[in-house]
Amino acid sequence: MSSDPHQEPSLEPYAPVNVLKPVAPDIWIVDGSEITLVSIGLKLPFTTRMTVIRLSGGDLILHSPVEYSPELRTALEALGPIRFLVAPNSLHYWWIPDWKAQLPEAKIFAVPGLEKRAKRPVQVDQALMDRQSSWPDEIDLLVIKGDVLTEAVFFHRLSKTLILTDLIENFELNRIHSWFFRLLVRLSGAADPDGKAPIDMQLTFFRSSQALRKRFGR
Repeated sequence: MSSDPHQEPSLEPYAPVNVLKPVAPDIWIVDGSEITLVSIGLKLPFTTRMTVIRLSGGDLILHSPVEYSPELRTALEALGPIRFLVAPNSLHYWWIPDWKAQLPEAKIFAVPGLEKRAKRPVQVDQALMDRQSSWPDEIDLLVIKGDVLTEAVFFHRLSKTLILTDLIENFELNRIHSWFFRLLVRLSGAADPDGKAPIDMQLTFFRSSQALRKRFGR
């Protein structure tokens, strides 16, 4: 993955970027800059989005942090101290080392195996384990394991907010500048208004699909 601030965006950003946007009690999102994922020889652009959770004691969880900036940090710290940096899957970690460098006391929580797979050094303090939330009175945690991707799903009880990353993708085609990427998104089944996990990602859960259906009662 990479980010180039001088490159013309391939996706229309969800402006304003790097600004806190309230969505529910003690829940905010921050839309960030574009990032490029290199996969099977293709450079695929993606927008970035962070979810901010404020715990009852005032501490903040940064879920899938966007690119670090002093201004964004100041805005966040007006809400409370930043205590936790969360990598909810093996793709959503890229800027965590930058936040950790500026906030050495913050703890890094990540899905199992991230340290080995990450393309940047990430020193994980605690693995996110299935049904073992570190905030059991406020957040439920479910870890979905696949052959390629493992994702931690958060449920914020107070606001009844389900927080996902790549298990559901919902690209608005009119925001994509590249006709080729629009085609890929449409074929993968990840296009608005009926977005879902892309077909290639769904296949990575094939071996565990029966176990997943049993857990969800389907």
